[in-house]
Amino acid sequence: MKPIVTRFAPSPTGALHIGGLRTALFNYVYAKQNNGKFLIRIEDTDTERSTKEFEKNILDNLTSIGLQPDEDPINQSERNAIYLKAAEKIFQSGNAYWCDCSQDELEEMRREQTAAGKKPMYDGRSRNLGLERSNKTVLRLATPENGEIIVNDLIRGEIKFNNNELDDLILLRSDGSPTYHLCNVVDDYEQKVTTVIRGEDHISNTPRQIHIQNALGYPELEYAHLPLVLGTDKKRLSKRNAATSLEEYRDKGYLDSAILNSLARLGWSQGENEVFYLDDLIKDFNIKDVQKAGAIFDITKLDWLNSQHLSKLNLDEFKDLLEPFLNNMGININDHENVDLLIDSLRTSDNNLSGIATQLFPYYKDIKDYDYDAIKKFLSNNNILHDLKEILINLEDWNEESINHLLTKYQHENNLKVPQVNQPIRIALTGKTKSPGLGLTLVIFGKKLAIKRIEELIKICDK
Repeated sequence: MKPIVTRFAPSPTGALHIGGLRTALFNYVYAKQNNGKFLIRIEDTDTERSTKEFEKNILDNLTSIGLQPDEDPINQSERNAIYLKAAEKIFQSGNAYWCDCSQDELEEMRREQTAAGKKPMYDGRSRNLGLERSNKTVLRLATPENGEIIVNDLIRGEIKFNNNELDDLILLRSDGSPTYHLCNVVDDYEQKVTTVIRGEDHISNTPRQIHIQNALGYPELEYAHLPLVLGTDKKRLSKRNAATSLEEYRDKGYLDSAILNSLARLGWSQGENEVFYLDDLIKDFNIKDVQKAGAIFDITKLDWLNSQHLSKLNLDEFKDLLEPFLNNMGININDHENVDLLIDSLRTSDNNLSGIATQLFPYYKDIKDYDYDAIKKFLSNNNILHDLKEILINLEDWNEESINHLLTKYQHENNLKVPQVNQPIRIALTGKTKSPGLGLTLVIFGKKLAIKRIEELIKICDK
């Protein structure tokens, strides 16, 4: 049995899309669990839209997230001579012919077919004319007119295509350039690909490409067509319903491991274990368990998975990953006297590193914006904050237990509810009503800064 070889074949017309990353992930995992190879092919024949910047983005991101190809990537733009040689072989074998139909003629043909209730497709009118090549002709594949193509899809089972519903696709354009289908088939053969794992939007391409394989005498391939990645509106994922590039999620502070975890669950599940890493996926994944229906990408699921992956980091690992996000806000992570206590206490304050860094801002810098709705709600009676300031000033043992005892005593003595006591202090310290336990928060700030923040809020409320 030949070793499994899979490939990911992106077009460098944009940054690495998370839908494409999911395809690359499944190709990588299937190859690795079968002791095979994972390859990359850059399909850059669209010279107007393809750029080296996007190519670099795709390759760099795949490598950095852990999906390293086993051989150097190839570029279709550098392989034109190979495609032309294959096209000549198909023509010489009698499986292709030259066609000189004009664009106007083709459009009229399709109009007539549509009016007659037929599927609009090329009718093969040049097939038996024996035309020669010219600057007005295209080379078309002579698709078998009868019979069927049967694909045993690893995910969808048996798929049948009737040959009489497939037209004679173009292999070479009139300018001599090869088309997508020819390049795709030739490269799969040249790269010794055994298994094609791609999105379900390619299902209709599969019988066409199999006919090209047959015309060239190439071996059969395995196919698996993945469900499309959909937004929560159940439409194809786009910038309208979610961020779509890998970089956007990294920039928000989602861990690579959580992103891969989330993408793996798009269309595949195994048991009750929701949280796993790439090595776990290689061990447990079964491509035959992938669902056929569209897979919905839900940011709330990624948020939860990211929080789980963050929780598995030790404090030093967490700080190393958080530091760049604080630096972007002009904060040196070590510019706090209780840095380890602070970071450990707020590491669950948000679902991603960018959000956590935002939560940490008031612990390092002066408050820019207070939650004035919260001030209106909890500071209608400013006397409470004045009382609390005096009580805290006189507290000698500045520790969590002593602070909590003092605040509880004040609450009971004045017949107040907990939020009436705690929230004014939280607003003074952080500008909002969320923080770790209040005693712990006051310890993190330290007595001097805590009193200073309370005095600043009193001034605002006294105006």
